[in-house]
Amino acid sequence: MAGALARATASAALATRPTVATRQNRARATKAPTRVAASASLRAVGARATSMPSFMGLKKSAALPRFRSLRDSAPAASPRANAVVTAAIAPGRPPYAGGVVDNEQLLEESDACGVGFIASLKGDRTHKTVQDALTALGCMEHRGACSADDDSGDGAGIMTNVPWKLLEKYAAENGIEGFAEGSSGVGMVFLPQDTKQAAKSIEILNAAIEAEGLAVLGWRDVPVDASVVGRMAKDTEPVIKQVLVGGGGATDDELERKLFIARKTAEKTAAGEDAKMPGIAENFYVCTLSSRVIVYKGMLRSVVVRQFYEDLQNEDFVSQFCIYHRRFSTNTVPKWPLAQPMRFLGHNGEINTLQGNLNWMASKEADMTHPVWDGREDELRPICNPAASDSANLDRVAELLVKSGRAPAETMMLLVPEAYRNHPELDATYPEVTDFYDYFAGMQEAWDGPALLVFSDGKKLGCRLDRNGLRPARFWKTSDDYIYVASEVGVLGDVITRAADVVAKGRLGPGMMIVADLEKGTFMENTEIAKEVAASKPYKEWLEDVDVMAAAEPAGEPKLDATQLIQAQAAAGYAAEDVTMIIESMAADGSEPTWSMGDDTPMPVLSGRPHLLYDYFKQRFAQVTNPAIDPLREGLVMSLEMTIGAKGNLLNNDGAKDIPAVSIKSPVLFDEDVDALLAIKGLGAERVAATYAGDGSEGALAKGVDALCAAAEKAVRGGSQCVIISDKDGDKDTPAIPSLLAVGAVHHHLIAVGLRTRASLVVESASAFSTHHVACLVGYGASAVNPWLGLETCRQWRTSSKVEASIKRGKLPNMSVADVQRNFKAALNAGLKKILSKMGISLLTSYHGAQIFECYGVGPELIDKAFKGTVSRIGGLTMDDLAAETEMFASSNFPGEGEMLANVVARGMFQVKPGLEYHANNQEMSKLLHKAVNLGGKGDGDEDAYKLYQAHRNDRPVTSLRDMLEVVSDREPIDVNEVESVADICERFCTGGMSLGAISRECHEAIAIAMNRIGGKSNSGEGGEDTQRFVPIDDADDNGKSATFPHLNGLKNGDVASSAIKQVASGRFGVTTSFLMAADQVEIKVAQGAKPGEGGQLPGKKVSPYIASLRRSKAGVPLISPPPHHDIYSIEDLAQLIYDLHMVNPKAKVSVKLVGQAGIGTVASGVAKANADIIQISGGDGGTGASPLSSIKHAGGPMEMGLVEAHRTLVDNDLRDRVVLRADGGCRSGLDVIQCALMGADEYGFGTVAMIATGCVMARICHTNNCPVGVASQREELRARFPGAPGDLVNFFQFCAQEVRVELARMGYKSLDEIIGRNDLFAQVREQEGLSAPGQPAKTSNLDLSFLTTSSGQGNKSSDRRKMETHGDGRMLDDEILEDADVKKCIESEGTHVIKKEIVNIDRCAGARVAGAVAAKYGDEGFGGSLTLDFEGSAGQSFAAFTVGGMHVRLVGEANDYVCKSMSGGEVSIMPPPASTFNPEDCIIAGNTCLYGATGGKVYMNGRAGERFAVRNSLAEAVVEGTGDHCCEYMTGGCVVSLGRVGRNVGAGMTGGLGYFLDEDDTFASKVNGEIVTMQRVCTAAGEAQLKTLIEAHVEKTGSPKGKAVLADWDASLKKFWQLVPPSEMNTPEAADVVEEAVSASA
Repeated sequence: MAGALARATASAALATRPTVATRQNRARATKAPTRVAASASLRAVGARATSMPSFMGLKKSAALPRFRSLRDSAPAASPRANAVVTAAIAPGRPPYAGGVVDNEQLLEESDACGVGFIASLKGDRTHKTVQDALTALGCMEHRGACSADDDSGDGAGIMTNVPWKLLEKYAAENGIEGFAEGSSGVGMVFLPQDTKQAAKSIEILNAAIEAEGLAVLGWRDVPVDASVVGRMAKDTEPVIKQVLVGGGGATDDELERKLFIARKTAEKTAAGEDAKMPGIAENFYVCTLSSRVIVYKGMLRSVVVRQFYEDLQNEDFVSQFCIYHRRFSTNTVPKWPLAQPMRFLGHNGEINTLQGNLNWMASKEADMTHPVWDGREDELRPICNPAASDSANLDRVAELLVKSGRAPAETMMLLVPEAYRNHPELDATYPEVTDFYDYFAGMQEAWDGPALLVFSDGKKLGCRLDRNGLRPARFWKTSDDYIYVASEVGVLGDVITRAADVVAKGRLGPGMMIVADLEKGTFMENTEIAKEVAASKPYKEWLEDVDVMAAAEPAGEPKLDATQLIQAQAAAGYAAEDVTMIIESMAADGSEPTWSMGDDTPMPVLSGRPHLLYDYFKQRFAQVTNPAIDPLREGLVMSLEMTIGAKGNLLNNDGAKDIPAVSIKSPVLFDEDVDALLAIKGLGAERVAATYAGDGSEGALAKGVDALCAAAEKAVRGGSQCVIISDKDGDKDTPAIPSLLAVGAVHHHLIAVGLRTRASLVVESASAFSTHHVACLVGYGASAVNPWLGLETCRQWRTSSKVEASIKRGKLPNMSVADVQRNFKAALNAGLKKILSKMGISLLTSYHGAQIFECYGVGPELIDKAFKGTVSRIGGLTMDDLAAETEMFASSNFPGEGEMLANVVARGMFQVKPGLEYHANNQEMSKLLHKAVNLGGKGDGDEDAYKLYQAHRNDRPVTSLRDMLEVVSDREPIDVNEVESVADICERFCTGGMSLGAISRECHEAIAIAMNRIGGKSNSGEGGEDTQRFVPIDDADDNGKSATFPHLNGLKNGDVASSAIKQVASGRFGVTTSFLMAADQVEIKVAQGAKPGEGGQLPGKKVSPYIASLRRSKAGVPLISPPPHHDIYSIEDLAQLIYDLHMVNPKAKVSVKLVGQAGIGTVASGVAKANADIIQISGGDGGTGASPLSSIKHAGGPMEMGLVEAHRTLVDNDLRDRVVLRADGGCRSGLDVIQCALMGADEYGFGTVAMIATGCVMARICHTNNCPVGVASQREELRARFPGAPGDLVNFFQFCAQEVRVELARMGYKSLDEIIGRNDLFAQVREQEGLSAPGQPAKTSNLDLSFLTTSSGQGNKSSDRRKMETHGDGRMLDDEILEDADVKKCIESEGTHVIKKEIVNIDRCAGARVAGAVAAKYGDEGFGGSLTLDFEGSAGQSFAAFTVGGMHVRLVGEANDYVCKSMSGGEVSIMPPPASTFNPEDCIIAGNTCLYGATGGKVYMNGRAGERFAVRNSLAEAVVEGTGDHCCEYMTGGCVVSLGRVGRNVGAGMTGGLGYFLDEDDTFASKVNGEIVTMQRVCTAAGEAQLKTLIEAHVEKTGSPKGKAVLADWDASLKKFWQLVPPSEMNTPEAADVVEEAVSASA
């Protein structure tokens, strides 16, 4: 492997330089390296600067002021200083002392990493183990990141045995007596730079050690080479010392506990000193204090860990094992203490449930006791700390459990449980573990999220993967009894040279664990571990007393009369559309209603109409740092199970008394379920009334809440384990306390008085009727919700004469009253799963109490009372405001004297209704705009008409936060002729990602042509484009017609219909190599404004044959994309996808689309570090062709907040000038452009208004395929009505640009460059301080928008950012290939050539740039030659991605994740080295998510692959010898053959293509997701021929022994194959003997 490894050598020198060239300069300057010996180059693997992004570091954002302080002391303008913030805690934030955590603080920290370990099972302690681990660490440099100096690593380190040989020699040389293995310990200590603080820290630790009866034998200066530390890391570099501790007679576990207590008490003492010596609490850090293990780590790059710590170069540093870790800190100032490994574990991933985990730990730690601590538990509290990372907090909990005597494996199983429901392999091999998981499910909520966890207490060494298998984890064992685990294979570069030594290769699947016993030398895999742990206690017996409550039979008739129902609905805040569009829809269909467009109504706090308190809360969602989950295809890992009752002692659990008494399958309860709870003996359920005095007096609601909290506390102290908070007693005189306020207040009150884990909260709520409402209630502490009025509404609806008539006419199925209630509950359950999945959370128990929301318009009084820790940055409602708003529901509904209440009133929240809620996109606005642009390509437009449109937009009712701001310039006006031109401004305009499918071909192409005419950029959206659009139009006639585009009007020769921005979304629909090569920019859609955390949705009616052909799917079959998930599991995966896209098309800039929410600034900084060129910030009000209604309304924050935070954080971190910021949030005029510019945007996205300018009339029926003007329909007769032409949109943008010019002239500025980032020119519109703005509701008087008006800093010139070259990644292996003269000739002349190359894991996306070069010239399948790339070694991630026809890629060795991603054609074969001794069918040869989004080609793998094989495969054919879970997930075409075992959930969401699976042990049937596919034997000659031909090709290409054996006994083998057939393939020759005549249709 010397040749391949030599490519890393050149960068080794660069890696040690104090100053590293910029990415662009480095890419140009790097020369072809000289080949050197492997032994020399191995040390540089992973460090080669030319193969990885120039990652940059982060400062904690000064841009996150808390609303409480904004008005008192607005922050000063943020300087663009280069100084690093040395304090690890934000100014004014004291050390954490326990209690509910503040989510603002959690948003400052997130990370992802590369991790692994090496261990000798024979007990050998060698220096080579340490050296090999450091080499492997260097090979994962690309999984980490660096600070802004490009030299300070985000963190890297190792954990080993204490190096006794080295330290005992030191002790002997320095006269230190009594220091010896077995009776001593060692502390690795980071001390403050300040000498006084350092001395105080030593004093504190000495005292703590001695207080435990231990002896401080001496302190050792750890020898380091500070010259290799980056500038920013050096600014915070601690003084590093080791303390040598005598055990005082204590040994083994007793000594470990004493050292643990000493460390914890020293930490608490330091925290107590922080007020006198600010910073000591954070800057004094004990990495490890142990008699077994030690950690060497720091804010370093992987390659310099060895150089920095001179001990690691010492031959006397020997160890039996070594854990290694490289960190990518997404969000913060990287800190030395947060480098990993931690004290017990190293973590690659993200804990999505962190806030809930920390809050529940704070709630239950008072009850956590164990005899081994002898009553000293209080000295160990608080257990967690929100100032630390998710990894550090999980480490704290795990360490405490292990120190308390729990086995490491058991600890990891209860904290990170596997998905044990619906698990056929578990049921067959270790079913007893179900009782273990069920027992702890009621006591400890899962720490859920993508996680690869390696851990060791010095005696056991292990590795655990999360329940979803979202992090890569490979392991292999060698003949000399060494075990290796790594995030990637190939980290030692020896796959070929040591092939004969490897006796087994495997992967960790979802929820799996391996453990090595370092003392006994044994190695256990998951099944054996699980059985051992499950057998350790009688869990089955303990569960016998738990009441597993089945859902009761719901009532069979209404309980209220019609008048009572309407009065109750009115008082609870129901609107007419809530009843008809939400409740009745769910009762009828059992699913949430689908809607279209976005949310263009005023934010609740700005609305003059009353809103439920729920509406002020926005659901948080996963983006970049962690993935959402696909609840449709991967729902088997999710659970809504909850427990009700008291929780016991986690440290020392003993029997049924420590777990809740009741278990429920769903948190949604029927009325009868509540009655059942009240009847359970021992639970002591007690109902408390949530009402208050409705006399309108000041403070009445607050008094009512206090009384409610007191009643709940009294009930719990009286022995109740279930408090039922009920609003059923509410009436006009004693109205109901809003359920969300009631639940949150009681939840936090019980936490404050130390009773929270003694009882569960159940709520009977009239106001809860949607999925969002239930999610809010559970998120703020309710274990179950009885939506009693929603259920009563369902009952009354079913018994209405209207429904009876519909049933008789066959328009509705014949449903009973009970059925509609079950439908309603089913819809709530499904919607709740979707909301959990947006945040990447699998279990409702982990969402429970986690408060994963943010508020817009809720003030500190309410936050402090009921929602502590929730982000609320703009202030808002007081308790009395809320009472007044609640009263408005009744007053706006109840009739006058003598009138009857016929129905609850409408409020116009979803549709435009005269006199009701304002909508920014309305029919009057569309008519004005159509007149202004002269719709239909009739001319240059009407300037006077545009001014009317402008006035309509700019004088609208306050709708968004920016409408509350006015521009107050600091300059005198200038002449408009001095301002930059319309053309220059238009170049900054973009249109939103509207997919061809969601909108018509006519509209999509007209928008693209218009944007190309003005020099702006249109966005393809998800779904691809016809290749004919990539060619300029040259056949337009004088009437603007073209034979190539006959459906369009107003064309000109030279027009181009290709979208400049090509979108890569989660479904990968239409993403081919030629599509990417036709892009100027490629956009990664991480989130969509209308439904962040979810994937795109295209109803089946809109999937015409033409749309299906572009998307490589089946006509008429609905398409619901997965959420951003499959290759965006974390920031390091996003960095890989950015790398992939830069690789295939090095000229196209890569943008990342994000949606505003609190913390987006730190996410944006992570994206900039990941090498994106552009970051788009969208608002949560974005448009959509189809989406669940609750998603449109309740997820995603305002664009303004997201944009300001992103810009400010990027400026603070010196990252602003690396990326272009694009704003996309309801832009409709030049004023919007000016406002977005002031907030920091360089470019401006227009979405819905672009459709309106080309003819949309805002009918809001996009999801029905019935658009009356053909803008959003695929029906040909409606598309023929399309009224628009490209010139219409050109007119709009030119008017808009001119409006910008006029406003700039009024402000006294000549260009947008001069105002970008100048949000200090904003002023909040107020009549006077403390009052609302003129015409605004009183509740706006407490809004504080200083977050938006505080100066953010500008960065450098925006135009320079926009003109930057595409970010590069230096010289790649593909560059070497493309420079080969024979390769050039082969591509140019369509000849034949074979080139051989060695490959290592840092050679990522190998072959992609070659594929791009071929596709640019010939398209995906047009290359007539044959180019063979023959590789040997360990391929990095995304091997053979984007391969096209005519390419043949061969790999002898092994590959990592994402093999053949977006493959468009060609042929790929992978096989193990010939000297391998293992059976290929039993070992892993490729990682996870292979063939993701493939649209063509053939793949042959002589070995097994990981999870999600062929996910979203469209047309590729593949043969593999076994896979992990989720094989063929959401396939829409192609063919997959598996010759070996597969995991569960095969064929989930599979709507096209065929699968053939060899079932030799009769277990396959239990692993199939039968929701869509049919499972049958191979029953046709065509099917048999297809299968046999593929296997024959597999044998020919790979020499597969398994394939040969199958073919050798074909008749017998054929009988063991199952064929998976989706409905769309049922009539194909391969699946059915009788094939119906195919029905074809034109586009």
